[in-house]
Amino acid sequence: MEKAGFRIVRQGKHIVMSDGVRILTIPRHNPVNAFTMGGIARDAGLSIEAFKKLL
Repeated sequence: MEKAGFRIVRQGKHIVMSDGVRILTIPRHNPVNAFTMGGIARDAGLSIEAFKKLL
């Protein structure tokens, strides 16, 4: 998400990131469920295609 302009605000069991407007909470466990990642991308204002390009 750093490629999309988000920066880490804090870390713990989850990573909290912000771009100044939106706040994302990302779980640290691996692997992250695909449904969860889709929701995180949507919350970040990205389409699924735009998110895949950032990977």
